[in-house]
Amino acid sequence: MAKKIKAISVLLLVFLSALQATAQITGAGSSVYGFLNLPVSSRLAALGGENVTIKDGELSSAMLNPALLGGMTHNILSLNYSYYLPGLMGGTAIYGHNFARAGFEKKPDAADKPNCFAAGIQYLDYGRMRYADAQGNDLNGTFTAKDIQINLMYARQLGSMFTVGVALKPVMSFYESYSAFALAADVGGHFQTRDSALHVGLALRNVGWQLKGFYTLEGGQRRESLPLNLEIGISYRVKHAPLRFSMTIHNMQRWNLGYELTNVPKDGQTDIKWYDMMFRHTVFAIDIVPKSERFYLTLSYNHRHRAEMQLKDQRSLAGFALGAGVRIKMLRLGFALSQYTKSNLTYQASLSFDINSMLK
Repeated sequence: MAKKIKAISVLLLVFLSALQATAQITGAGSSVYGFLNLPVSSRLAALGGENVTIKDGELSSAMLNPALLGGMTHNILSLNYSYYLPGLMGGTAIYGHNFARAGFEKKPDAADKPNCFAAGIQYLDYGRMRYADAQGNDLNGTFTAKDIQINLMYARQLGSMFTVGVALKPVMSFYESYSAFALAADVGGHFQTRDSALHVGLALRNVGWQLKGFYTLEGGQRRESLPLNLEIGISYRVKHAPLRFSMTIHNMQRWNLGYELTNVPKDGQTDIKWYDMMFRHTVFAIDIVPKSERFYLTLSYNHRHRAEMQLKDQRSLAGFALGAGVRIKMLRLGFALSQYTKSNLTYQASLSFDINSMLK
């Protein structure tokens, strides 16, 4: 017990130190690499894009909280494809491997505690765009833009209820002839009750620095902040019904998630009410999932997405996401549907392979 308390205390100290080091971040739109906030799989998209608690063997979840690695993510290969707009698409590929004595999957509280590792890559391609001048006149030639992050994750289980994890993330962007590079890290913790009914997760994401900016100023590189995100979540599975409820609170390190409208005078801007701002920090989700976990059906609501993406006097599904998945022997299939713009729906599809089963 003393070792568990010590490990948790160290984890909290890392959280507080990282927050202190990045306390200069004050509002939305003040950082680069916004693609780090996009859901990396259909499962996370269905959960509203933010979830640090559900530990059900979905390997991609570890890219939001490395402490979600465990016995069920051993020898799993996960592939994910995302379609946002015509010409704008991306994907992820993740592989997990555990270093633990044989039999851990059946005895998660074994004295020889597991060391869980995963490596992944996220890729976002903005397509090919034409050159144009400031007036919008078409010029000869085209260019491309891409974002890439590499994610190296490690987690260690402390008994049957606690897990801590850390991830190292090189981040790169290539826009036309401009490029930028950053080094980031995630730190996470996870707790679950012995009957796995209640899960609590805590994650501090995108702690780091931009090592090379897109351009230079007098005196050196122009470096920008990363999208720091402190999240806490809770999930509860109903004992006698195939239902699981989740709530995630994100961006706890800053209250103001609004944007300054530079093209609108100050007196013409509407202040966001405190209760509206409070709900912009929360994401709610409900899963229909049987005890066997052979399939799931998920509906979520992200109020920040709703507030920022909906158009006045027009109906849309902005803020809502729907997803489903099924497990068939050695395969997991997932699909999610959400809306970011009025004229286009966002689709995400995932395919996971259980290599352990394939080798039997």
